[in-house]
Amino acid sequence: MEVRQVAEILLERGQTVSVAEACTNGLLGYTLGTIPGASRFFPGGVVAYTGGLKEKILGVPDELYETAGSVSREMAIAMARGALELTGTDYALSTTGVTGPAAGRSGLPIGTFWIGLAVKDGEDAAIEIRVGGDRDATKHGAVQSAIDLLGNHLTG
Repeated sequence: MEVRQVAEILLERGQTVSVAEACTNGLLGYTLGTIPGASRFFPGGVVAYTGGLKEKILGVPDELYETAGSVSREMAIAMARGALELTGTDYALSTTGVTGPAAGRSGLPIGTFWIGLAVKDGEDAAIEIRVGGDRDATKHGAVQSAIDLLGNHLTG
């Protein structure tokens, strides 16, 4: 789904979305902000590339790194839920993954991501995706998957 379509639905419903990004380093927020009038549905978010910020700003439990890992369903949901609670939005999206060129500490293959969705007064969700390409391509693929996840939720 195109970001413009997601924005139109949110604007039509008077709803908002925030973000919590690790591996995409602000690209998801930037993408949402490309829509004219974005401030009406996107107040902002958090780029928490390292663990310390995830705990301090998003409230991610310290033990989650040991029990589930930094690239996991649990981490994606905790990040999204933290952003939703921090900003008071209707929805929050999160991205955590391995962008490359090295596999990183998770040991997961390059292009592995978890995308989280937190829903105010609803059920949180996360999806695992695999994206091919270089570092830039994997980040763009993760962002598109986040937009698609929210779009699919909005359109039922």
